[in-house]
Amino acid sequence: MRLLIINGPNLDILGKREPEVYGTLTLWDIENRLKEKYSSVKLEFYQSNSEGGIIDALHKALDGSATGVVLNPAAFSHYSYAIRDAVAALKVPVIEVHLTNIHAREEFRRKSVIAPVCTGVIAGFGVRSYELAIEYLLGREDH
Repeated sequence: MRLLIINGPNLDILGKREPEVYGTLTLWDIENRLKEKYSSVKLEFYQSNSEGGIIDALHKALDGSATGVVLNPAAFSHYSYAIRDAVAALKVPVIEVHLTNIHAREEFRRKSVIAPVCTGVIAGFGVRSYELAIEYLLGREDH
């Protein structure tokens, strides 16, 4: 089983960016925690601050080599129809994740244009949001 874990803009500065909101773990900390916890699964990590980079990473799942995608599109959630279209093209499940509860934050963060083409959305549980998404993908009966 191979899962793509794709992270969007500003997640590369986790731990420094608003730690009172996002916590003190870095993206590297999160990736290492996931690698350790799911050592029997091939996890491929990608982070980009650019929309095109995220789209290119999503296109890697088009060849069928990935079983699923965990996507934290970050701010792109709210306006990137290009990422939405890339997700819609995939035949594998995509779980949108967010560290914070986007529905309890500023009004502009409450709507995701990507969520309607995802299998599900998990938000507000910090690093556990990623774990819950992976656990869902691992537990699917049709993989």
